[in-house]
Amino acid sequence: MLRRTLLASPALLAAAPARAQPAWPNRQPIRLIAGFPAGGLADAIGRLFAAPLGEALGTSVVVENRTGASGTLGADAVAKATPDGLTLAVSHAIPFGFAPGVLPAMPYDPVADFTHLAMLAEAPTITVVLARSPYRSMVEMLAAARTRRVAFGSSGVGSAEHIMGAVVGRAAGAAQLDHIPYRGSAPAMQDLLAGVIDTMNAPITTLVGQLQDGTLRMLATSGETRVAAFADVPTLAELGYGQATHTQWIGLSGPRGLPAAVSERLIAALPPIAAQPGIQARLAELASAPRSPAPVGADFARFVAGFRDHWVAMARAEGIVAG
Repeated sequence: MLRRTLLASPALLAAAPARAQPAWPNRQPIRLIAGFPAGGLADAIGRLFAAPLGEALGTSVVVENRTGASGTLGADAVAKATPDGLTLAVSHAIPFGFAPGVLPAMPYDPVADFTHLAMLAEAPTITVVLARSPYRSMVEMLAAARTRRVAFGSSGVGSAEHIMGAVVGRAAGAAQLDHIPYRGSAPAMQDLLAGVIDTMNAPITTLVGQLQDGTLRMLATSGETRVAAFADVPTLAELGYGQATHTQWIGLSGPRGLPAAVSERLIAALPPIAAQPGIQARLAELASAPRSPAPVGADFARFVAGFRDHWVAMARAEGIVAG
């Protein structure tokens, strides 16, 4: 009886050393929610970082595609997830920046409802024509659109490519630059090849093959700097359309209220992964690159807020509303 009393004594239990609790994520799997289909940039970047991030954290990291509504369904799922670090978003310029300006209602706040961790990579939107097109430059194409119809395709109403084209067309006085929306870049490319449209805007990652084999000619890039592999192609800013400068960036974000210890561990793990030669090589293949230095933590949150505010203003100025 005495032995049982001693073992059960609160004083003795309090004096015993506490058993250390395993640190997050304690081998629990982590989901990365990508709001776009497999094969797209968000999916590709998410999968590129998933395996090395899992190795760094001692667990498995799985990409889950939850598509629809310009990527906002996937983002909303993360915004409403438990902030335990086990559900994260492959954040993207469209659901976090462009969509808030064109959708009638947003189910989340792209800034306040998330813990933004780091930008992973970015790629510009580009304007292309067929190699046989009479338009040898962006200047020539916009000049033509002042006097006759020039049809440009995009991946849909309210897409980054649509808003970019509308902003540039209005600034250039190209009143007859006529937007033709498609359900994605692939059908727009089919109509470009068939001669149904004259030009199209799309993320460079979707057109690398056609640019390299000479099917397409790039007229301009939306990035802050020229694309290294196409160094003779000017940026929109160089052409006088700096308000349309942007990239289709990819980042990592969690729900609002993510514990500081979790955020700090994720932020610390990402730069060494991005610096790995294999990661760098794959990003180059995707015509993408990490920004240097990449914004992380509060800097990334400020970037997202500024990006969102700019493109909401641009979309509203053009009167673009997605159905």
